[in-house]
Amino acid sequence: MDMNLQKYMAFVKAVELGSFTKAAEALNYSQSGVSRMIGDLEKEWKITLLERGKSGVKPTSDGMKLLPHAKSVCTEYERLQRKVDELNGLQSGLIRIGTFSSAATHWIPNIIREFQKTYPNIEYELLLGDYTEIEKWISDGRVDFGFLRLPARPDFETVFLEQDRLLAVLPQEHSLTRFEKVPVAALCGEPFILLEKGAKTEVSEIFERCGAVPDIRFTTWDDYAIMSMVESGLGISILPELILRRVPYRIVIKELDVPAYRKLGIALRSRKAASLAVRRFLEYLQYR
Repeated sequence: MDMNLQKYMAFVKAVELGSFTKAAEALNYSQSGVSRMIGDLEKEWKITLLERGKSGVKPTSDGMKLLPHAKSVCTEYERLQRKVDELNGLQSGLIRIGTFSSAATHWIPNIIREFQKTYPNIEYELLLGDYTEIEKWISDGRVDFGFLRLPARPDFETVFLEQDRLLAVLPQEHSLTRFEKVPVAALCGEPFILLEKGAKTEVSEIFERCGAVPDIRFTTWDDYAIMSMVESGLGISILPELILRRVPYRIVIKELDVPAYRKLGIALRSRKAASLAVRRFLEYLQYR
């Protein structure tokens, strides 16, 4: 950065905060460095800019007249630097995404395809896991952001994307296919394949809400494994509508008599601290 710009910033920040010490902390300089820069500026301009006192500093009348111009120079420099960073930051980079299978299958490929049209040199790393694993990856900084069921941890920033219905999944010719909307209680009389891993998820919550107890024979976090097992007649299940958009199995999908949903969104530690490539990708995702 040009030395004069550093001096202007030191002057502006000292006036804003009323202290050389606070200005130094804000600009990551030493207190003596800020004092020296402003002293040099006063010598160059042959003007006293600040009144120094035990309680801090405040601008002189001449300093007040010059302050708006110094602020303007600093603001324009920051705008210029942001534009330079933007042009450089999106020429390359890596976006790390934590996701569960249905989002990886039905959302991410389309978003990446559109994003690559504008930013073809960005690379991607996808980590597939359950909600608990994804939250940990976000917290640990292993991924830049993740797809989650909302609400997520309160220390995350989140963006709601979509409400996803939960539907009954049955073998063809199963007796429950006669229902237009399958009663949740009726699911308890059949071997049930539970979509769950680690922490309790929305499927278990449906039964709890209805005061019902399913006959759980299998538990897995693999959506496609469940569909294959249902097709083979090993049991019935409940799956999110998102994963059922392109079903490669001979199964029957029915609504439940008690409507059930999961709220899907994205979560990250701080959007402000995220890279430009990540922020831009999230904009594409949010307005897909």
